[in-house]
Amino acid sequence: MTQDSIFLPFLALGAMTFTVLALIPLRRFQAAAAGHVKPGDFALGESANVPGHVALPNRNYMNLLELPVLFYAVCLAFYVTGTVAAVPLALAWTYVGLRAVHTLVHLTTNTILVRLAAFALSNVVLIALWVVFAIRIWPRAA
Repeated sequence: MTQDSIFLPFLALGAMTFTVLALIPLRRFQAAAAGHVKPGDFALGESANVPGHVALPNRNYMNLLELPVLFYAVCLAFYVTGTVAAVPLALAWTYVGLRAVHTLVHLTTNTILVRLAAFALSNVVLIALWVVFAIRIWPRAA
């Protein structure tokens, strides 16, 4: 394991985000071609006329741009301070795995309790990443 290892989960989450981003126009164009929506339904985002299966990728994409910002920040912080180790790396991969479960559930079955569990657990793991970082950096910064 090297310090650069922290960028593997970082890149995996980025790839997942770009994949979901690609689903947005795909689902929108498919819905428009089938006559389920009109271009004006997207003039101010997504109107009430947009079917749920078309709106979900956009909502999931927003989820992938919200709290994961803190994930990217803490990964960079571990790297810059040279404190990447097995525990933060395992937590980073766990976070990405839980976000992948959240995304897959959100975009397929959308089973609320499963989605909520994956989302909540990912947040606990993200908090743990920050706590581990604080513990590792605190003696050096004080």
